[in-house]
Amino acid sequence: MSEPFIYISIYAPYFSGFIKMKQGLGYNMLRTKWILLEFDKFFVGIEAKDLYITGELIDQWLKTRINDGQRTIYAKYSVWAQFCKYMCNLGHECYIPRLPKGASKNCFTPYIFSHQQMGDIFRVCDSLRLHDKHMSTIIFVMPAVIRLMYGTGIRVSEALSLKNGDFDFENRCIIIRKTKNGEQRLAPLSDTLQQVLEEYIAYRNMMPLLKVQDTMGYFFVSPCGTFCRAGSVYCWFRKIIANCGINHIGNHHGPRVHDLRHTFAVHSLAKMAKSGHDLYYTLPILSTFIGHKSIGATEQYVRLTAEIYPELLNDERKLCSYVFPKIKFAEEDGNN
Repeated sequence: MSEPFIYISIYAPYFSGFIKMKQGLGYNMLRTKWILLEFDKFFVGIEAKDLYITGELIDQWLKTRINDGQRTIYAKYSVWAQFCKYMCNLGHECYIPRLPKGASKNCFTPYIFSHQQMGDIFRVCDSLRLHDKHMSTIIFVMPAVIRLMYGTGIRVSEALSLKNGDFDFENRCIIIRKTKNGEQRLAPLSDTLQQVLEEYIAYRNMMPLLKVQDTMGYFFVSPCGTFCRAGSVYCWFRKIIANCGINHIGNHHGPRVHDLRHTFAVHSLAKMAKSGHDLYYTLPILSTFIGHKSIGATEQYVRLTAEIYPELLNDERKLCSYVFPKIKFAEEDGNN
């Protein structure tokens, strides 16, 4: 397959250098590559001749992004800022834009599936049938990959990058090596999830695929042995939720495949709260488990959990005490 990230504008060598530099620091640059490809097409379209990015130039680019949501614009402005700093360090003076206000990363409200909806999704996954002879279809992996994402909270990119050697069924865990933040982590497997994955392996290994069981081979593969792509998972997921009667709102409002990760976090917090665990101590564990760099990125799930499960607010020892801390006033003793 040909390389999709081919830059041809005057900034092409600088885009490549920027990507190489960031990858050397351990960053996953897939999304950034796509954003830089968009910038490259913009520069080609305006026939840019000078290595000088101005504020007016970025404003001109912004006017072309009428269909982008706030969060998407925020992410692209972040790439603009990083790339412009990179250019400045190379001696090419460029305007470094500020990140837009009111479009922070946490402005998006994820879609949280109910337990009943997740049961419906699993049922539909298991009932999928192939009606054509396309050997590149990934319908075969959907029941396992959907359960893996919901059962561990890993991202779709992390799930599809897993190799056979990353699964340690003896110790009931997987090693997630290719992560968004570049830091490896472990994810434990429940008994039922491990059973699903072992059944998937048994059927997958029956297919006449070369080196399908190799340690460095991809865990999730199509019937012709090719790598499974996130876009294909998303297409099948759209069909699955439609069969479940779950409306797809669209326009960046989901439900998305990534919402399985959000659902895992909320359901986990609700379960811990109902079990009497102190979320003050368990929230950092969940944050590490799902691969967040800071606990602040995980705190949004606490409020979401309180909104979806309001009955938990009746017990201040559980969720309420963390989300809405109780203020204790000193008793008046005449010494104020």
